Formats: sequence, structure tokens, C-alpha cells
Amino acid sequence: MKANATSSFVKSSAEPELEEEVSVSSTSISALEALSVHLISVLGLVLALLLAHTFFSVNLVSHPSPTLLLVSIIECPIVILLYSRYRKNRDECTYLKAVGQGLLGLPVGALVNALGAIALGAPVGTQYFLKTINWSLMMSLFTIVPAVSVFGSSWKDWQRIFANTKPIGSLGFIIYLPAHGAIIGAWLGALPMPLDWERSWQEWPICVSYGAMAGYLVAMVASSSLILARARFQHVKVNRD
Repeated sequence: MKANATSSFVKSSAEPELEEEVSVSSTSISALEALSVHLISVLGLVLALLLAHTFFSVNLVSHPSPTLLLVSIIECPIVILLYSRYRKNRDECTYLKAVGQGLLGLPVGALVNALGAIALGAPVGTQYFLKTINWSLMMSLFTIVPAVSVFGSSWKDWQRIFANTKPIGSLGFIIYLPAHGAIIGAWLGALPMPLDWERSWQEWPICVSYGAMAGYLVAMVASSSLILARARFQHVKVNRD
């Protein structure tokens, strides 16, 4: 009797974990696909900066607002179309619905990033309005839009990824690490702003944008390395079994 009760308790306590694993596996992607998502996202960012410099003769230092806008214009379709392919609950969420969620998440994420930046000391004023908007749109594409495209409004997944910092599988890594990398990079990029160096790149949001991009790229490299290591470990484990 006691053994049966113990067995029933263990089974019931394991059910949520089993359900979570099934949910994750249904939206998981291969290591090659995850690396492809990273590579295409990076190429989009590089292409935007090259186009800004080559065809429009602008850059983050000389014209930060149009440069950031161009980055968002090019990265927006890339990020939304890529991540929507790996949406959760495909039976209930079509590809077009996931794309719509990503588009809706872009301004919402931009608002969150803008308010967060202002709360942390970003300058406020009409001369900074467009700069803040365009920077926030870029940050939204780095942080919020991928998660919205994949998870929609699933609070459980958002909490697991961002609050509990427990990414599961390759899909979790390609969302979690770049988002945190961009945020940490932006924060580190803001450190030179109050220093009395009198450099043009110290103005808002130039150094913050460079920091966000650098953190985003470094996190993608780290994410790719972890995904490859995880895939190799699983391959070795399967061969041993």
C-alpha cells in the first residue's frame, strides 16, 4: 500500500517535467538549423551596416538614427520569418499567426526597451526622440521579437527563459543567450557615456548601440558553441548506449 502510494506520488510529480520535455521537443530544432539561424541573423546585421556605409554614407557615429533604422528594417523580416518557423503549438499557431505575433511584439518590445533605458538614465528630449525609438526597435529585434515569434504569449515559456534562466534545447539557447548578450552589451556600452572624454561616440545611443551589437554577436558565438558541444555530447552518448 505504502509502495503504491510512493510510486503514484513519483509518477504525478514527474508528469509536469515530462509534459515540459514533450513541449520543448515538439519545437526543438537541430544544431545545424540553430547555427543557420545565427548565421543569417549575423549576416543581416553586417549587411545593414555595410549598406549604411556604402550606399547611404552614414554610420552609427555620424548619423546614428538612420543607421539604426536601416538595421531594424533589414533585421525585422529576417528575425520574424526565421524564428516563426519554430513556433510552439503548431496545431494551434499557424506560420502567419506567428509572423503576426512577431510584428506585434516589435513595438511592444521597443516600448519596454525604451522605458528600461530611460529608467537607467538615457537622456530624454526632442533631440533624442528618434534616436531612442530606432535604438529601441533594434533592441526589440535582439531581445523580444524572437521569443514572441516562437512562444507567443505563453507565460510559462517566458518565465522559464527569462525569469528562471532555464533554456532547454537548441531553441532555448538561440533565444536566451543573444537576448541577454544584447542587454548586457548595451549596459556595458553605456559605461563610457558619463566620462569626460569629449568623444562623439560617447553620445546617446552610439556607444550603447555598439555595445548591444557586440554583446549580441558574442552571445551568438557562445550559443553556437554550446549547441555544437551539446550535439556532440548527445552523439557520443547515443553511440555509447
